[in-house]
Amino acid sequence: MKAETSVLIHLLHGSAAAALATQSAQLPGYPHASILPFVPDERHCPILLVSRLAEHTRNLRADPRASLLVTPPGSHNVLEEPRLTLIGDATPLDIAPAMLARYLRYQPDARQYLELGDFAFFRLQPKRARYIGGFARMGWIDETQWGEAAALDPADEQACCDELAAALPADIRLLGLDCYGADLEQGGRRQRQPFPNAPIAAPDLRATAAQVLKLLT
Repeated sequence: MKAETSVLIHLLHGSAAAALATQSAQLPGYPHASILPFVPDERHCPILLVSRLAEHTRNLRADPRASLLVTPPGSHNVLEEPRLTLIGDATPLDIAPAMLARYLRYQPDARQYLELGDFAFFRLQPKRARYIGGFARMGWIDETQWGEAAALDPADEQACCDELAAALPADIRLLGLDCYGADLEQGGRRQRQPFPNAPIAAPDLRATAAQVLKLLT
């Protein structure tokens, strides 16, 4: 199950946007699908920044049950490529400063939306995850196995990212770290750098990340 979890997490962290399905308030009983950016938090739960005027926001305030479909960026043959559906509850989030800083590292364009003042954060807490890796490669992961590995405190992660980013080439941005890997951006494209022998214990994360990122310099 550890190996399956790492595959799911790498797919989740490699994507910048996903399709969100909510329970329609306008047409009860029907799903409403939309697409929006997201950022995984320290326990790999998607953080969503949504307009208070959006239909999916109205839906979530009436019923938090939702699902999020994640596919690799630039997918061409969706039936042959891996995909992930998270099913859970999306609830309002009073975001902490360190988590806000993390969100803006991943989604810097969000600053302009936050300045408008009518946007809010939600967190999707998965209850189950459905992974399809291709023909006859599929399975479920329950919430008890989702984010079961130790998580790095967002404030500690921010300090670690600031320190490690200074040693990277100028064209590579370090977005975030977790016990399974590092998220980078180069040339406007998201890249996932897995860690060997993951998940890594939080006290060993900085040393592991420094060793892996050193290969990029």
